[in-house]
Amino acid sequence: MEKMNFTGLAPAVVDRIAPMIEEIIAEHSQNIHSFHIVGSAVMSDYHEKLSDINSVVVLHDMDLSFIAFLAPLGKKYGGKRIAAPLVMTPEYIRKSIDAFPVEFLNFKLVHKTVYGDDVLNKVKIKKSPLRLQCERDIKVKLIGLRQGYLSSLGKKEHVAAVLVRSVSGTMALFRAVIYLLGKKPPVPRTDVIRTFGAATGVETDIFEKLLLLKAGAMKPSELELRALFERYYLSLESIEKIIDDLHV
Repeated sequence: MEKMNFTGLAPAVVDRIAPMIEEIIAEHSQNIHSFHIVGSAVMSDYHEKLSDINSVVVLHDMDLSFIAFLAPLGKKYGGKRIAAPLVMTPEYIRKSIDAFPVEFLNFKLVHKTVYGDDVLNKVKIKKSPLRLQCERDIKVKLIGLRQGYLSSLGKKEHVAAVLVRSVSGTMALFRAVIYLLGKKPPVPRTDVIRTFGAATGVETDIFEKLLLLKAGAMKPSELELRALFERYYLSLESIEKIIDDLHV
């Protein structure tokens, strides 16, 4: 069996996910092309009490018996904040990059291959479909904010939840826009926010505040929360215009 490589990952990540990967590979080694940790678990600001461990398992051939094997593992490992792995094949990746360019760009930028071939690093992102998805994603975010606020009935705890849900996918969008602007997207969230602000001229400190809110490090009053919501919404509108005006 090929040796697994956990170099560079936080010990808490390795302790939690290594047993699951070992179990998967032991049972299905012949069909496992590669296994990748993606997202916050490979970043320096990983928070073991707040961040899920996300992963991508790539099979040589899609096999429903593997899915059936994987499903019960959720009960065994879900309590360790391990999300269900995304299951793909090299062919699926090749045919899906243009459909999900934001996601695949972020997989490429923010991953650690712990087993097998680093197929995610070989992904080539085309700018035209990437810009189109950025436009769609920012418009969906704005609709979600409006509808979320209406559903919250203005209640403080519900408004906070709407903001936390909305800001969660913003870093992936920011990296995509930075890439579209011809710059190298950074990995750490704070660097992403500041690089995005410098590249676009958008005031981005509101996003740092919302990450603090998400981490539970900020307890705004009802009045402060409404002000945060308004600033966040207006910032997203500015970003929407920037994306609309991009020509790639």
